[in-house]
Amino acid sequence: MSSVTLTNIVKRFEAFTAVHKTSLDIAEGNFVTLLGPSGCGKTTTLRMVAGLLDPTEGDILIKGRKVNDVPIHKRNLGLVFQNYALFPHKTIAENVAFGLKYRGVAKQEASKRVQDALELVQLPGVGDRYPKQLSGGQQQRIALARAIVIEPDVLLLDEPLSALDANLREDMRVELKRIQERIGVTTIFVTHDQSEALAMSDQIVVMSAGRVEQVGEPEEVYNTPASEFVANFLGASNILSANCVGRDGEAVVLETETFGRVPVPAGKAPNVSGEGPAKLVVRAEKLQLAPREAPADGVVAVDATVETVDYQGQAVRYFVRAGDMQLQAINMIDERPFAEGAPVSLRLRPRDCAALPVS
Repeated sequence: MSSVTLTNIVKRFEAFTAVHKTSLDIAEGNFVTLLGPSGCGKTTTLRMVAGLLDPTEGDILIKGRKVNDVPIHKRNLGLVFQNYALFPHKTIAENVAFGLKYRGVAKQEASKRVQDALELVQLPGVGDRYPKQLSGGQQQRIALARAIVIEPDVLLLDEPLSALDANLREDMRVELKRIQERIGVTTIFVTHDQSEALAMSDQIVVMSAGRVEQVGEPEEVYNTPASEFVANFLGASNILSANCVGRDGEAVVLETETFGRVPVPAGKAPNVSGEGPAKLVVRAEKLQLAPREAPADGVVAVDATVETVDYQGQAVRYFVRAGDMQLQAINMIDERPFAEGAPVSLRLRPRDCAALPVS
């Protein structure tokens, strides 16, 4: 069953079109992330679902009901923003109960639901405190408790983790996903952080310049990007000019200047058909460096030279030169990384590659 449906949504601000004819179908209970850079239209789309902005064209349905003209307070939505928007003069319990008060929930029932919500976010003993007495991570949990205590049809989260430090963000994204799965609420999450989207989502909607570039499960979007934008925005990719020279069984064969012929699995080249120009996509972590004398069975290998070493602790990002092409490779290490200037063998497995048509 669809929980949220967007049909040909357009949003214009005078002469500027922020969202172009966007259609989405979000299943009941799914965690869906709108992912993209600043200005791509993701927050504008969320705000239209919330009722904070009216679409210029198109329809928005929640639980099968058209809500274009339904005000925000009648849409039964839970909202969490990046600044939390807690009332500083109210206690935590009063903050969490705010939405229940305006829904006419009896005082005893409201008190029970507030306590249940605080237990769900693992802050059961803070009801009598005030927001200024809590840490940023705790305030984020209270904002979430306030959003879910009303038992919303849809939970809308607009960059809710962006104000937290890196370690706390990682902890909170795990906690947020746990809570969402436990209560089973349909969730739309807005972020520009690829790692958050990949770790938390059932589906990712990648947006650019007000348009949807790709919709799919995290693994699909990451491993089989539908465009150069998706390949570059999610993770680090090497995109090489190539020429499709035909098929070899279940593979599409691309001819490249750097790696020669690479047979890409057809499933990772869904939009490449027939001979002609194409693009070979190789994720940085799929390019492996090895000593030149090491055996290279079952892989495509070329000689290269390390130009730059970006040491990151458990991993290192290399920029290497192979012929006229500079490529980047991210490799896990257990000892010392290759040094700048080192001669290496640069290797890839064809099954790790994807192919794109030339647009």
